[in-house]
Amino acid sequence: MSQRLIRMKLNQQQQELLERTLRGGAAPDLSALAGLALREQAAGAPRPAAAKETPDLGGLSDQRELLHEYVMEPGTGKALELAQGRVLRIEQIEGGQCVDFNCFNLHDYKEFMHTGRTRTLHGLNPGPGDFLWSAPPRERAMMFMLEDTVRCNDVMFPRCSANLYESVYGFHEHTNCHDIQAEAQREFGLTPDDVHDSFNLFMCTEVHGGRGHIHRQSSKPGDHVDLLALMDLLAVPNVCGADIMRTSNFALKPVKLSVYRASARDLARVPTLRHYATQRTPADFKLAQIKADRELKRDPSYRPQFTNVPICLSDWDIRLDDADYALLKQQRQGIYGDSDGDALRDVIFSWWETRFIPA
Repeated sequence: MSQRLIRMKLNQQQQELLERTLRGGAAPDLSALAGLALREQAAGAPRPAAAKETPDLGGLSDQRELLHEYVMEPGTGKALELAQGRVLRIEQIEGGQCVDFNCFNLHDYKEFMHTGRTRTLHGLNPGPGDFLWSAPPRERAMMFMLEDTVRCNDVMFPRCSANLYESVYGFHEHTNCHDIQAEAQREFGLTPDDVHDSFNLFMCTEVHGGRGHIHRQSSKPGDHVDLLALMDLLAVPNVCGADIMRTSNFALKPVKLSVYRASARDLARVPTLRHYATQRTPADFKLAQIKADRELKRDPSYRPQFTNVPICLSDWDIRLDDADYALLKQQRQGIYGDSDGDALRDVIFSWWETRFIPA
């Protein structure tokens, strides 16, 4: 059977990934790997399922010790010191009330819950068994969702703000999540600039027509979300200020907060998390000090130190038999002109995602 020679360009990072894949035994060489990728992509091979830990909870106590309770009135929020191993229950009193939630590392406020990272790992509506993650460069699990009786939460929409109510509705003053959060966390020395996008509890959303949509909710009295602190935190929930939207069924209602010492069963339910060197702390920063003034000034001593720069391309010769070359022609994306090499690179890395990244 005849073979076709295709020259494919790879940069050093792409090359490293494929070399690791070869060392892992996926194929004897890059040409064989390319053929495997073409055949499996054409066959529509399914993604591997993510491994799920099923801890043995038999015999473990589920008794929690109640430490304190608090009721957030409409238009208010509360900043709570939450030690590692504590459970925060956020509970409906009347039902139908959205609650915005933020949290910070109690010992380093620049580590905070990041809706973007959480959304990437757990989708638009996180629920029981999911984590709340901090922003890059930390990217650590801050909290674990133990219970959720409604299963209707959102990490797509940003917090509502004063400007939203003025620009859209004409209010010069209106309850809003940004200002409520800012006022609640001011107790711990944080400014309005330190408010970040919130985890919107009991908020029903979906995407259709390319846009996010908010729907009325169906939470009832007693419905709750239980969040387990995986580090010492400042937790800041607030009663969402939106009373002229569907978010909380056109009303503002109180919400109950309860803090517990976690039970043995609670703690055992948390899956083991791997630590990565790329979960960086200020000790790893080239500039570790927080900027103290507002004005921006150029550092004349600055010299850029970007990762893996310069990006260098190298040529790799790939040999495909006629059958595999026909598959390449079928799978071309139509965006690479006449370049078989660029099209093959697309197929190989698309296959790698399917083969090695769990669904």
